[in-house]
Amino acid sequence: MRLFWRRIGTATAACLVLGALLAPVPAGAADATCRDLDIPVSLIELPVLKLDQTMHGRLCVPAGGSNTVQVLVPGGSYNSSYWDIAGTSTPRSYRKVLNQAGFATLAVDRIGTGRSSKPLSALLTAFGQANAVSQVVKAMKSGSHGPKFAKVVLAGHSAGTAISIIAAATHGNVDGVIATGMVHKLNLLGAIPPLTTFSPVLLDGKPEFRNMDPTYLTTTKGMRYNAFHLGGPYDASAVAADEATKDVFAVGELLDATLLGVLLPYSRKVKVPVLVAMASNDGAACGGLLGGDCSTAESLMRFEGPNFAPEAKLRTFVLPNYGHALNFAPNAHEFFRTAARWSQEMVGR
Repeated sequence: MRLFWRRIGTATAACLVLGALLAPVPAGAADATCRDLDIPVSLIELPVLKLDQTMHGRLCVPAGGSNTVQVLVPGGSYNSSYWDIAGTSTPRSYRKVLNQAGFATLAVDRIGTGRSSKPLSALLTAFGQANAVSQVVKAMKSGSHGPKFAKVVLAGHSAGTAISIIAAATHGNVDGVIATGMVHKLNLLGAIPPLTTFSPVLLDGKPEFRNMDPTYLTTTKGMRYNAFHLGGPYDASAVAADEATKDVFAVGELLDATLLGVLLPYSRKVKVPVLVAMASNDGAACGGLLGGDCSTAESLMRFEGPNFAPEAKLRTFVLPNYGHALNFAPNAHEFFRTAARWSQEMVGR
């Protein structure tokens, strides 16, 4: 009889644990308060040549406040809107889910994009962008631009992931990293379709690009699905929203992002908790002869584990049935909620 009740107790405890893991992230009682920030940064820390710029971001703080802010870094040809997507058939806002879970967010425009400074594209590298992001982190921890946060998590997508990894590895002033849309290999055949969609902004005609350095690149009109959504269902509203908010990138950003974020395990220098999240059908990074194994969270862990230090306490997540721009997926909320739960467990609010 005792053995029977012991087994019942064990099964009940397991169910309670499973229930806690599957429970939805609690919604906040009120919408977050948001405001725009323009933070002075520099691309290079040299006494004479600092390359001073301004990084724009939108800070959203839950009604109850938060000790932790997530700095959200978009990838190439994206800006801060990637983290708060509007105009789609179903809600797709990482920012809102994290705010509802009790975390503040600062979605930034990389230098050269959105409302940030727009220097010559030749001045931009992933290392320079990482230096700028690290200064944003310092501003968030010092309270120089509003609330003072005790902890900062960097969340990046694609080239934004490389920037976040470089910032965390080089400056060491963050408390966690969420890395999406990038693993430590490239599926060269799968990367060809996106590469064929890129063209100089001079040929695009989008009003926001008219006065920019013509050597910046973006995607050719009508090619956003092929570039970033291939592998997932075609959602006209999502593709239209992506096209309407598309931005630019510099060749230099992608070169050292690929070198340091993919070919070299720079990530081993990161000594804080890391979550790696990928979409299962991300053709540029996954599958083929040279890509990573993104079929399951377990296979992704086996593939990515050796590229991180033990201090990273690596966790992995795979969003099924979508391509590179996983925040646009119809089931993106699965990733958003996973990121919120991971943030609560590994960093705290």
